[in-house]
Amino acid sequence: MAESNDIPTWAPRLTQNEVRRLYGMDARGIYDEDLINDVGFGLMARCESFIAACEACAGRARCPSCRAIILHSCRKEEPLHCGCGWQLTWGEYFGTIQHAQLSGAEPVLDQFRAFMAAFPAARTSQEKMLAIDQLIHGFHVLIKTGSPTRPVAVNLIEGRLSEVVDFLDQLAYSDLSTPGIKGTYSRWNEGIEVNRGWYPYRKKSDSCSGKPPEGKC
Repeated sequence: MAESNDIPTWAPRLTQNEVRRLYGMDARGIYDEDLINDVGFGLMARCESFIAACEACAGRARCPSCRAIILHSCRKEEPLHCGCGWQLTWGEYFGTIQHAQLSGAEPVLDQFRAFMAAFPAARTSQEKMLAIDQLIHGFHVLIKTGSPTRPVAVNLIEGRLSEVVDFLDQLAYSDLSTPGIKGTYSRWNEGIEVNRGWYPYRKKSDSCSGKPPEGKC
């Protein structure tokens, strides 16, 4: 049996440009099915990687060669061995997860699992758009209180936390946008305002009143 020490790879975060294009089209009342699917399935791949990385950190690492689950105790020097011949230390494996926005608690995992079930089951472009919109406007939450903390978009879309918050504030909306997404933005805005101390740079404008900006298309 050939031995392998390939390192695991993870689906990347989406670029801001492709999400911006999606909302620009939606604000014009245009449903670009190819673009919607590109964004939706890109998010699904990222969610799957996020879940797998969290499971690995909880002691259930997935072999990158055959996808078998390898139980381990999270000791840095511990060797991970798979029946297919793959092997790597946990420290080397964990190095691919660290600083890659691939960690979160169970409430975030639940949101990501829900999206992975909802998006492929959606029958219309509007349903797909709503599933995408609700996902990227979700939050990490305090388990004891359910209070929102960091937006999950930082795990899904490229950029530092401040850049991602600013990016979501600038997405295009109009009266032609998919019904429901303006309400999602307002709820997201409330969650951001709960943590106003994290975003001292955020301007007090329409975005802070819960009113989505009427972006140019």
